[in-house]
Amino acid sequence: MISANAEWRVVKEIYPNLEIQQSPFGEYADIQPVTLFHGGWGKISAAASAQYVIDHFKPDLLINLGTCGGFAGRISTNTIILVERTLVYDIIEQMGDSAEAIEDYATDIDLTWLSDNDPASIVRDLLVSADRDIVVEDIPMLIQKYDAIAADWESGAIAWVAQKNNTRVLILRGVTDLVGGDGGEAYGNIELFHERTKIVMKNLFDLLPEYL
Repeated sequence: MISANAEWRVVKEIYPNLEIQQSPFGEYADIQPVTLFHGGWGKISAAASAQYVIDHFKPDLLINLGTCGGFAGRISTNTIILVERTLVYDIIEQMGDSAEAIEDYATDIDLTWLSDNDPASIVRDLLVSADRDIVVEDIPMLIQKYDAIAADWESGAIAWVAQKNNTRVLILRGVTDLVGGDGGEAYGNIELFHERTKIVMKNLFDLLPEYL
């Protein structure tokens, strides 16, 4: 599963001869031994397309490859996160306990089937998700509460749906840009994000055979 439009464009550059098919969510194509599926950006598309893929393709392993933003000073660009736990942090509960609601959608990902010999470019860690780019003012809270190092839009939804379906899931996300007290280096500079997305996605596909 590939979420963002920019990420999917790079997939089509890497594999220019794909025989594209259409789903309700986006394009997909087979390159043995995997099917590449464009699921769409944001939690709604991520959850719905993950369920669609599980129902229609019945994968032995659901893999999500994509990008994320890192917190300046806690991680470097081009680092790839092998996600051990996901957490959706943009849940605001006014009538009850937000922490309880957030924990209800958190997912611990079973990686016991993998060896511990990860490539040097990999770190295993938490990835937090929200339906928005990283807001500078949120960073201290995300570090203090969750010891977070990076964030994306879709991983939390994909991991949660996979767990509900008892489907193995592997999430690998590469850091394209950093956000800190001075703002985000790609904010207002989407071309920087696009260029770094090309680097990250190519690195992820180079690594993929290690996990198959």
